[in-house]
Amino acid sequence: MDKAERIKKILAEKDGIAKTADFVAEKFSNYDVVNLCEAGYIERIRHGYYKSADQKDIKDEQILATLLPESIVCLESALYYYGYSDFTPRQWTVAVPRTFSRTRLKIACLQFKVYFIQPALFEVGKTTGIFNGVHLSVYDRERTICDCFKYRTKLDSEIFNKALKAYACDEKKDVCNLIGYAKEMKVYRRMMDVMGVLLND
Repeated sequence: MDKAERIKKILAEKDGIAKTADFVAEKFSNYDVVNLCEAGYIERIRHGYYKSADQKDIKDEQILATLLPESIVCLESALYYYGYSDFTPRQWTVAVPRTFSRTRLKIACLQFKVYFIQPALFEVGKTTGIFNGVHLSVYDRERTICDCFKYRTKLDSEIFNKALKAYACDEKKDVCNLIGYAKEMKVYRRMMDVMGVLLND
């Protein structure tokens, strides 16, 4: 098997994105990896991570899953996922712990906005969803609605209002969880001023 075929095999086994360590495990040296980049076989997408240089259609979801596995899809992206917004987000919105390394967020090939969450609240409402065939962590419906209130000033008013109305009509909603999260996140009073009316209509 020649060099090009070995590279294709490694990348295929890693869903299109391989680490330096993956190449080293297949008998390439660190020096080889640098040379492969310079020769146009592979392309660096972040320090230590590579894709095939001729692969132009690698999915954003796969990049998120591989490079930011700790992140959780939130706010606008989560609203769109649950059908609470018909506005396709221009960029991904993801949450990471407040202590997360900023260096790891330097990913030139992915458009995304990051929310830094305090550790005590980071995993509240965390679940898993399938995005374009890729499993990603995402906040559940109730956490997403609470986030709408917590980050109200960062959301478009139309998106905010549509999301609340859509949630109120959602047969899958869990109002008990919504209230519990709201209290934990200290948005209960603000939320109930609005949601109390919508949920009772």
